[in-house]
Amino acid sequence: MELFKRILEIVDANLIYCLIPMLLIIMFIEGLFKNRFETKKVLNLIRWTIIIYSIISLIYFLVGTAMHSEDFPITNRAKGAYKTTYWMLLIITLILPFTLFIKKLGYKYLFVLLVAFCMKIGFYFEHFVIIVTSYHRDYMTESGNAELIYLFIYGIGIIFLQALVISILVLGIFEIMKRKRNAINKA
Repeated sequence: MELFKRILEIVDANLIYCLIPMLLIIMFIEGLFKNRFETKKVLNLIRWTIIIYSIISLIYFLVGTAMHSEDFPITNRAKGAYKTTYWMLLIITLILPFTLFIKKLGYKYLFVLLVAFCMKIGFYFEHFVIIVTSYHRDYMTESGNAELIYLFIYGIGIIFLQALVISILVLGIFEIMKRKRNAINKA
């Protein structure tokens, strides 16, 4: 179970957290170069990545809560004062991505962007709270607050850089495949 959790963390850090910037980059490229690149195919790839990741996460959650319920915080938090919020987050995180099976919704950039955001809304809210509370600490010096904010900006920059590299690679692969297909069809 620990190995599976570690693999999910690696996929999160290197792909899932980059989905929002990737979608923004793909939307920008589509707007800038109308129908020049295979952006719809990249969107479809992102859509299926979200669906497969959600299936794996749902299986991990169900198996984990059945076998090791004390290790999952949702089992304790879903009964307290904020149970409605936790159940809503759980539904949004685990169930909403399956709406991408509907093709009309799955090919809309903004809806896929919304789903990608909702998948990790807990992560984004947690980082927002950390930034706000660290910025408003009375006992830290001004330079301590600035260093922490620079650290978070650096992290966001790294995520955007990863997304840019992945987007360019995927667009390049689809472009090469399209050119090979065209060359085969001409021959």
